[in-house]
Amino acid sequence: MNYKKLIPSFGCKDGSVVVWDQGWNQQKGDITSLCRHCGDNGADALLLWDLSDTDEDHEQSILMIKEAARSVDIPVMAGGKIKRLEDIKKYLYAGADAVFLDGSDEDNVDLIKEGASRFGSEKIYVWLPDASHLQRAEEFSQLGASAAVLGGICPEGQKRQDDGDPDLARDKLCAHISVCRHMPLFVCGGQNTPEETAAFLRIPAVEGVILPVAKGFDGGCMDLKQELKKRGIALDTFESEMGWEDFKTDPQGLIPVVVQDYKTSEVLMVAYMDREAFAHTLKTGKMTYYSRSRRSLWIKGETSGHFQYVKSLRIDCDNDTILAKVRQVGPACHTGARSCFFKTLTERQYKQTNPLAVFEEVFDVIRDRKEHPKEGSYTNYLFDKGLDKILKKLGEEATEIVIAAKNPNPEEIKYEIADFLYHMMVLMAQKGVGWEEIMEELANR
Repeated sequence: MNYKKLIPSFGCKDGSVVVWDQGWNQQKGDITSLCRHCGDNGADALLLWDLSDTDEDHEQSILMIKEAARSVDIPVMAGGKIKRLEDIKKYLYAGADAVFLDGSDEDNVDLIKEGASRFGSEKIYVWLPDASHLQRAEEFSQLGASAAVLGGICPEGQKRQDDGDPDLARDKLCAHISVCRHMPLFVCGGQNTPEETAAFLRIPAVEGVILPVAKGFDGGCMDLKQELKKRGIALDTFESEMGWEDFKTDPQGLIPVVVQDYKTSEVLMVAYMDREAFAHTLKTGKMTYYSRSRRSLWIKGETSGHFQYVKSLRIDCDNDTILAKVRQVGPACHTGARSCFFKTLTERQYKQTNPLAVFEEVFDVIRDRKEHPKEGSYTNYLFDKGLDKILKKLGEEATEIVIAAKNPNPEEIKYEIADFLYHMMVLMAQKGVGWEEIMEELANR
């Protein structure tokens, strides 16, 4: 289904988050926390404005965009300071899924075409300051832009069109947008009210609404989505393909829920849901259970802050157990442990073949050698010799892979790749880079 999108937006300037509050105002805060809050609470994408004034500030904004892209699983759009192809590349390499160029700047016309040719049209959007620029939508589409971000309706507090009458300004803009047929539009959505947002989203050309993070709006979209659903807008929310009546519950009307980390599949805990807890989980996107000891609804993290944000819910073959994949904030266990399953009853040694687990185990040993040197350790020998020695060995191992690939024996290349990966992990430890960062970077590609 083609869902409409809600996209929180904020700016980056001087290394700080910038939000809308009677104008663009800096607000000190952790960009990672803000982005995760948006992503966990129903945002479909993020739009980041680079509001930098200097080249140095621009580089800081690039780093902030990189932090944002690494912290969420939703797409990130970025733009604001694009003057050359290199700027497009910087945004994309920082992790942005698409960049937007100012369509009112004639110097960007050739850059739109060049950017689309170099990086793909799906990564190039155009910024249109107001509805008067919609007449050039076909031109921008032919140049290679795949979507447009349209201004014209601004957050509450900024001067509006038509003598400040928001309804008249919105209606006129909707009339202009309705005739656009050349590219999907993301519209800056004004006061973030359900009525105003719904008016834009009902227009076929509008794919999503940009909602500036502002006073009274912290980037969480789940409540707004529920209100828009009542108005018949198709949005990406948690909808179960089975009703509660299809589940096999116990005599108390409960169903067990096994909870896993959505990235590692680590089992975090087991709890129970009743009908109300299940409905609340779907509505809010936060794991909600029925506490058998308190005999009441229990939103995980409500008192501790250790929320569990839903990524997926599955039912087993007998319809009597739910498997939840979540993003866990902090520890899952009341003891402070990451998982409730930390007590070993019995165990037999076995060879771990899960790729991520193997990488992490080997990498943990390498990092431990760095922190706690061991006499006679080859790993410590490399650390002692320093970066140049590590790079030399890495280059040698890369060459060995090339040679092994030309030989018919498949065992040889497996051995050489394993050697290369070991030396690469030594380099990672030397430079302070972990596997999770590498995986996030690959996912962003």
